Amino acid sequence: MNRKYFGTDGVRGEVGGRVMNPQFAMRLGYAAGRVLVKNHEGKGRPAVLIGKDTRISGYMLESAMEAGFASAGVDVLLAGPVPTPAVAYLTRAWRLAAGVVISASHNPYFDNGIKFFSANGNKLPDEVELMIEAAMDEPLDCVSSDNLGRARRIDDAAGRYIEFCKGTFGSDLDLSGLALVVDAANGAAYHIAPHVFRELGALVHPIGVSPNGFNINDGVGALHPENLAQAVREKGADFGIALDGDADRVFIIDHEGRLYNGDELLFAVVRERMMRVPVAGVVGTLMTNFGLERALSTLQIPFERAKVGDRYVLELLKARGWVLGGESSGHLLCLDCHSTGDGIVAALQVLAALRRHRSSMAEWVKDLTMLPQVMINVPIAAGVDWQSHAGLQQAKAQVQAQLGQFGRVLIRASGTEPKLRLMVEAESEAVALACTQKLADSLG
Repeated sequence: MNRKYFGTDGVRGEVGGRVMNPQFAMRLGYAAGRVLVKNHEGKGRPAVLIGKDTRISGYMLESAMEAGFASAGVDVLLAGPVPTPAVAYLTRAWRLAAGVVISASHNPYFDNGIKFFSANGNKLPDEVELMIEAAMDEPLDCVSSDNLGRARRIDDAAGRYIEFCKGTFGSDLDLSGLALVVDAANGAAYHIAPHVFRELGALVHPIGVSPNGFNINDGVGALHPENLAQAVREKGADFGIALDGDADRVFIIDHEGRLYNGDELLFAVVRERMMRVPVAGVVGTLMTNFGLERALSTLQIPFERAKVGDRYVLELLKARGWVLGGESSGHLLCLDCHSTGDGIVAALQVLAALRRHRSSMAEWVKDLTMLPQVMINVPIAAGVDWQSHAGLQQAKAQVQAQLGQFGRVLIRASGTEPKLRLMVEAESEAVALACTQKLADSLG
C-alpha cells in the first residue's frame, strides 16, 4: 500500500516541515473527520478525544486539529497532556469514535507527530488510514453552522487514567515499603506517573517532571537511564522507573543500578503470568534478544517474531490470540490489561510479580541469559539487491553454521537511510563481533 503521510505510527516530522505545520494538521483533522462522519452515519454526531505530550508545538497542532474536526462536524474533547495509552483507554471508556495523540514519543522537542486510535483503543486499521489519506486530497470545506462540531476541555482525564492504571495492579498487593525514583522524561506522564505509584503505597522520588515545552526527553527518561541509575543510588531507592516522552515504553533499574530492558521486563511478566494462568505464546520482534527466545523455549512457551514496531507486535498477538509481547526498546503489551503498550502499566506488572513472589529483580529473571548483540551498519547503493548477493549469503550461511543453536544472524535494510544493518548474537561479544565483521567484509 502506497502511503503519502502515514508511517508505522501515524504521521511524524520536524515542526514547520512538510507535515508538522498548522495547515497540514487542520487538513488532517478535516479529512479524518469526514471519514468518521461517514462511518458514523446513523449513530449521531461522532466525537474524538485529543491528547498530547508536553512539546510547545502541541498547542498549535491541537488547535489546528480541533478546527479541522469541528469544520467536518465532529465534536472534540481536549484532554491536555496525557500519555499515549491514556488516550487509547479514554477513547474506549467514553465510547468515542476515535482518539488522537499529538506526540513524537522519544524524539526531541522540535519533532512532533499525530497518530490515531480507533473506538476500541487500537491503532487505526490500514484501510481507515488510507481512507483518510484519500480524503486529504479533497478541498478543505466546512459544514453548515448548525452542524459544526463543538469542543470542550476534559478536566478529569488524568485522574481517570490514574485510577485505570492502579486497577491493573493486583488488589491483594501494594507498594508500601518500596522507594521508587520515577522519571517521566519531562513528558506526558509528568503529572500522572508519580501519583500512580504513590497512591499504591510507594515512597516516590519524581524526576523529569518539570516540562517547559523544550526539555522533553532531554537528558531524562528512557533515553537516558544512566541519570536515573545515579538518582536511584543517591536516594537509596529500591527501583527506578524510566518512561519516555509519551509514556508508552519503560525501562526499570534495580537498587544496584542494573538496567533491565524490554526483553527482560517481558520475561519477568511472562514468568509471573504462567504461574497463574496458561501462557499460550509470546510475540517479540526481529530485534528481540535470542536469549529471551531460548528462555521461553525452556519454559515450553511458543515465541514468534514480528517486524520492528509495537504495531506489528500487536497485529501478530491478535492473529495468534495471545496477550503478551513487546520490544527490547521497552514497549510491552499486556492485552489482558490494556489494548496498547503502556509504560506505567507494564512497570506495575513487573512490580506485582516481584511483590507477589517476594523476589528481587535479579533473582526473578536469573533464568534469562541475554546474549551479546553486535550490529554494524554498512552503506549500500539504492536499488542494490542485497538478498541475492552471493558473497553475503554465503557468509551468512557460514556464520549461522558456526553459531549453531547458540546464536542468531539478522540482516535487514534500514527503513530510514541507505544502509544495511548486520546483526549477530553469540555466546560472547568477541564471537559476535568477529561474525558481524565477516558479514560486512563479504560485501566488499
